[in-house]
Amino acid sequence: MKIALLQLDATIGALDDNAGAIVEAARRAHALGADLAIAPELVLPGYPPRDLLLVSSFAPACEGALLRIAREAPPSLPLLVGTIARVSRGTRGAGLENVAALLRDGKVERTFAKTLLPTYDVFDERRYFEPNLAPRESVFELVAGDASTRVGVVICEDGWNDADLWGSERRYPIDPVEEVALHGGARVVVNLSASPFAAGKWRTRRRLLAHAAAKYRVATAYVNIVGGNDGLIFDGGSSVFAADGEARGEAAFFAEDVRVFDTEGPKVTLADRDETDDVRSALVLGLRDYFRKVGARDAVVGLSGGIDSALVAALAVEALGKEHVTGLAMPSPYSSDHSVRDAELLAKNLGIAYQLVPITPMLEAYRGGLAAVLQAFPSPAGWKDLTEENLQSRIRGATLMAFSNRTGAFVLTTGNKSECAVGYCTLYGDTIGGLAVIADLFKVEVYALSRRINETVARAGGVAPIPESTLTKAPSAELRPGQTDQDDLPPYDVLDRVLEALIERELGVEDAARVTGDPIELVRSIAGRVRANEYKRQQFPPTLRVSDRAWVGRQYPIAQRFRG
Repeated sequence: MKIALLQLDATIGALDDNAGAIVEAARRAHALGADLAIAPELVLPGYPPRDLLLVSSFAPACEGALLRIAREAPPSLPLLVGTIARVSRGTRGAGLENVAALLRDGKVERTFAKTLLPTYDVFDERRYFEPNLAPRESVFELVAGDASTRVGVVICEDGWNDADLWGSERRYPIDPVEEVALHGGARVVVNLSASPFAAGKWRTRRRLLAHAAAKYRVATAYVNIVGGNDGLIFDGGSSVFAADGEARGEAAFFAEDVRVFDTEGPKVTLADRDETDDVRSALVLGLRDYFRKVGARDAVVGLSGGIDSALVAALAVEALGKEHVTGLAMPSPYSSDHSVRDAELLAKNLGIAYQLVPITPMLEAYRGGLAAVLQAFPSPAGWKDLTEENLQSRIRGATLMAFSNRTGAFVLTTGNKSECAVGYCTLYGDTIGGLAVIADLFKVEVYALSRRINETVARAGGVAPIPESTLTKAPSAELRPGQTDQDDLPPYDVLDRVLEALIERELGVEDAARVTGDPIELVRSIAGRVRANEYKRQQFPPTLRVSDRAWVGRQYPIAQRFRG
C-alpha cells in the first residue's frame, strides 16, 4: 500500500488556510499515486486549540472547513484528516471528540475518535474531549489495487501505551493499537499525531512504531504535525514501517513535507540524529513560526556581551534574517570594556543593526528621583546593593520596550533555564519580552549550542558569529564591580546537574543529593531557590519548549510550604 504522509504546519484557528493546505497536499499525494493519505492530529483547527474549543462558533466552523476539504480534495483518494467532532454523550469539557475524519468520494464518510486523552505536562485533553469507548471499531476497508485491506486508526497518545515497552510506567489499562490490530483485524495501523519536540524523542517514536509493526505483523504509518505554536514546537519526522518492523521511509524533520512510502517497498536505514543540531533547528523553527503566526517581522535583542544574548541574536538571525534583527548594547557604570566590544563584534559578525545606549545617565536620574523615597531605608552598601542592580536591569528593559514601541520590533528575552530556575533574573528587567527563546536550555546547553553554531558556520567558510571571548570569559551580569555569576551561584556544571535532578526528574532533596553526589546542604539551598522563585517563572514570557520538562508544563503553586 502506498501511504502519503501530509506533514503540514498548521496555524491555530486559521481554518481556511489550513483547509487549503490540506487540499493542496492531498492533490500532490494523488499525483504521486498514493492509495491513502493521512494528515496529522487536529491539523484542521491547529494544535493545541485550547479554549478556542469552548467558543460556540468554533466547532461549526471546523465542520464547514472539513466539508470544503471533502469537496475539493481528490474524491478517489481516501483521506484522513485530524479535526474535532461534536458529540451528545457525556458532560466533559466542550462535548467534543478529537477525531480522524475519513473523507472519500467527496464526503465525510465517518470519524474515528481518540481513545487515550493525556492530562499531564503540556496536555489537558480531558478538559475538552470525550474518549472513544470502542477503539477496536476504529477500522475501515481500503481497496488498493486488487486487494482490500483493513486499516486501523489511532491518534497520537493511542500509540504510546504498549505494555511491553512501558511496563509499570504504562499510563492506561487499554492499548488502542492492540485493539485495532488484534481485535479489529487491521493489517495497517495509521497514527495521526501532534507530538511536541523534545531532544532525543525521535528514538522513542521509532522504537514504538517498529515494535508495534513487528509485534502485530502490521504496517504502521505515523504522520506528525510540524511547526511552532506558542511555546510548543513540532518536529515532523513522519514515517512508515512495514510488518517486519523495518522502516520504509521517513519524512523531513522541522519542515513541511508530503511523502509517499510503500509498505511493501525496500527497507531503509534511518540515520541517527544529533541532539544539539536538533535543538538548534527546533528553536529556529519555533522562533520563525511564532513571528509569522502573530504577524511580527522584526526583533530587538539586548546585547550584554554575554553568551545568552549572543546565542539568542544568532538564532534570531537564522530564523528571521539579519535585516530583521537589531541589537542594543546598554552599558552601565559596571560594564567592562570587553563586554561592549564583544557585543559590537557579535553584531558585526551577524550583520545586524547595532546601537549603543549607555544607561548611566538614566541610572543617575533614578538615584536622584528615588533618594527621598528611600532615605528612610538606608543600606550598608549605599546605592551599590540589590536595589541598584535591579534598577540597571529594569532600565535596560524599559529601553528595549521603548525601542519596541517606537519601531514595532519584538523584544526577545534572553534568560536561560538555569537562571530562571533559581531566580537569577530581574522581573520587569531582563525577563521582559514577547518570547523567551532559550529559557528551556540549561547554561551548559547554551554553551554547547553556541559552540556548535560557531563550528557549523566556520566549516561552511563563514565567520563564526559568537566572539571567542564571549565563550571563554567568566559569565557575569556586571551589575556591580568585579561581579561574576559564581559569586551568587555554584559553578554552572554543578548547578545544572542538581537542577536536572530536581526539575527534570522531580526528585526530592535527599534523593537528588544521592543521585548527583552533591552535598545535601547545597542541594537543599538550590531547591529552596527554585521553590522561592516560582512567582517569577509564572510571569515569564512564552518559552520555546525543547525538553520533556519545560516551564510551560510545570504546574507548581507559588504559596506552598512543602520542603521535601
